[in-house]
Amino acid sequence: MDTSSWTPPSEWLRITTVDCHTAGEPFRVVTGGFPEPQGDTILARRRDARERLDGLRKALMWEPRGHADMYGCLVTPPVSPTADLGVLFLHNEGYSTMCGHGIIGLATVAVEIGLVAVTWPETTIHIDTPAGLVTAHAALSGRHVRCVRFENVPSFVVALDDEVAVEGLGRVRYDLAFGGAFYAFVRAADVGLTCAPVDFRGLIDAGMRIKRAVTAAREIPHPVEPDLSFLYGTIFIGPPEKPGSHSRNVCVFAEGEVDRSPTGTGVSARLAIHHARGEIEVGQRITIESLIGTSFGGRVVDTTTFGPHPAVIPEVEGSAHITGRHEFFLDPDDPLREGFLLR
Repeated sequence: MDTSSWTPPSEWLRITTVDCHTAGEPFRVVTGGFPEPQGDTILARRRDARERLDGLRKALMWEPRGHADMYGCLVTPPVSPTADLGVLFLHNEGYSTMCGHGIIGLATVAVEIGLVAVTWPETTIHIDTPAGLVTAHAALSGRHVRCVRFENVPSFVVALDDEVAVEGLGRVRYDLAFGGAFYAFVRAADVGLTCAPVDFRGLIDAGMRIKRAVTAAREIPHPVEPDLSFLYGTIFIGPPEKPGSHSRNVCVFAEGEVDRSPTGTGVSARLAIHHARGEIEVGQRITIESLIGTSFGGRVVDTTTFGPHPAVIPEVEGSAHITGRHEFFLDPDDPLREGFLLR
């Protein structure tokens, strides 16, 4: 059947994407058709997208084009003199401030489809994110990206071994740290769970209860940007299942979304926590597994300060793979054109 001559009506909006996954976590890179968010900074563009273009985020992230755990990004012009491009991250609730699996996915797609000039054996891409400038290094094998490592924004600890009263769970001990976004870190065993797929639903429920409890119990101020001053999610920690791995992460973020990868910003914050406790040294590499057994490597590249906080410069490494190229249409007469969510 030849459908190549079919074209949609001119009044339909057409949006193109290239999709990939990073360690199992989906990532949809918008390549055309999405109006450009306006603003002189990435955070200003994030606000503009949230206020003016949010229906299109829902159309691409929510059903029927996406699902409750979909993730993606808009590529924008850079704002920093040294940056190659800017990025806004999209998910089921809105727009995140940084995304490690997204940086790995974006760098992979950018190199493989020609969004950036390619150099061998490694292509370096400077990316403006809402949390700050991030530098990604894509290692090539022939014409394909083998893996990506990136230096994240300064990551720091806010609190160690705090406790919060959580409905249905009692008093829960947690660490609070920033790795591009703020997370509460909880040992899964402390709330009767494991970091395994069998506890998927329980992790969502407990993770959202903990997120809401911590948010209600304390302020979470970012030292520089008020737009970053919120708790993004809960990360559960458990033992690894593979020899040589350090531990396992399961991140429950946004509106009950679950990261299939080990969470690049979560690994960054974990590095800050372990360094603050004296458990890892600068340059020491650890491997952290995900819910499905994929992994990211991480190490502390250097130490610094960020506002009042001692901080680290983390490096996270992982790999992504392209899964498809898509052309989505939005029929203005479709009552569900902006999507819906069921979980």
